[in-house]
Amino acid sequence: MSMEQQLTSNLSPKEKAVSFLQLIASGQVREAYQRYISPDFSHHNPYFRGDADSLMLAMEENAAQNPSKILEVKLAIQENETVAVHSHVKQNPEDLGGAVVHIFRFQDGKIAELWDVGQPIPDESPNENGMF
Repeated sequence: MSMEQQLTSNLSPKEKAVSFLQLIASGQVREAYQRYISPDFSHHNPYFRGDADSLMLAMEENAAQNPSKILEVKLAIQENETVAVHSHVKQNPEDLGGAVVHIFRFQDGKIAELWDVGQPIPDESPNENGMF
């Protein structure tokens, strides 16, 4: 086991989920997949086929189109092998971005299943509390 694998194996599912998202946002998509994705991974994003490779290629394309992407984790919650991460995601620094929730199901220390839901941040809102 490499030093990096040892360090990764000591992380909690919540820490792994956050690290996965941070790597994806920074454009290190294949690195994120190698570290954290289970061989039998599936996801529920309705815009892509449900396999790991389809989502990975879409993430790589998004990273290439948005090299200055910003992901700011607002809250991460873990219950057993399930993790929910609420983030502010901006495709570039000028973008208002969106509120995104990623839900991860871990199995044997790896991400086995992923759901993501998002809501764009409007230019104007009557809600004085904001989205975060």
